[in-house]
Amino acid sequence: MGKIVWLASYPKSGNTWVRAFLHNYILQPETPHSINSLVEFSVAECAAAFFHAPGESLSTEQVQALRPQVHERLTRLHPDLVFVKTHNANLEMHGVPLCTPAHTAGALYIVRDPRDVALSYAAYTGKSVDEMIAFMENPGAANASDDAQVFERLSSWSEHVRSWVASPRRLLTRYEDLLAEPERYFARIIRFLGTGEVEAKRLARAIEFSSFGQLAAQEADQGYNAASLNGKFFRQGKSGQWRERLTPAQAERIAAAHGEVMRQLGYV
Repeated sequence: MGKIVWLASYPKSGNTWVRAFLHNYILQPETPHSINSLVEFSVAECAAAFFHAPGESLSTEQVQALRPQVHERLTRLHPDLVFVKTHNANLEMHGVPLCTPAHTAGALYIVRDPRDVALSYAAYTGKSVDEMIAFMENPGAANASDDAQVFERLSSWSEHVRSWVASPRRLLTRYEDLLAEPERYFARIIRFLGTGEVEAKRLARAIEFSSFGQLAAQEADQGYNAASLNGKFFRQGKSGQWRERLTPAQAERIAAAHGEVMRQLGYV
């Protein structure tokens, strides 16, 4: 068994929130851990610096050929488990797994209602909601490489979920449950990671330090290096916004494309 615990999600599903919680719980800082220092403890698998020198350009085949080597190097970042953020689906591309099984200890998969994801992801990327709905239906959907990162293969929202649900040694956590009952579901994450008995005061403090209000305040005060050019990264942090902001036709299109998986997760 490997050392990587994948912090996996489709984009805009709560991955950064969970990373912030883990940093505050495990490191136990005196003040809320900086959102711009998350890489000190958990890293983003897609960071270009792991794959090539600045200014170098690689094809998707070249990136995939390097992924097992990159993941092996990531296991050396810490003596114990290594937390690695990914938005990749747990699939293969060019015959190479996007998340190398040999280096995997387990996965924490965060999922969110795709109707809210469509709204949040559209705002983050600057795309229209209809464009984002179409993107989330596309089995070939990917985020392209740029100077900061190599490509991420997302596939469709449904296939992304299926790929991670089928993986061994994984814990699935719904964004909505973290919002509704944070003490229960964040404690569940800690127990899954096997880092010892959950300490109530430590848990409450970590939840407070990683609350949406705290994260948004940090972004307003310090900026956030993962924010887009289209506005804030931490926008509202609520669930069910789709009821007021999607048209009936948009909501129906998402349900038609992803209804089977949405039913399995309790979203419809």
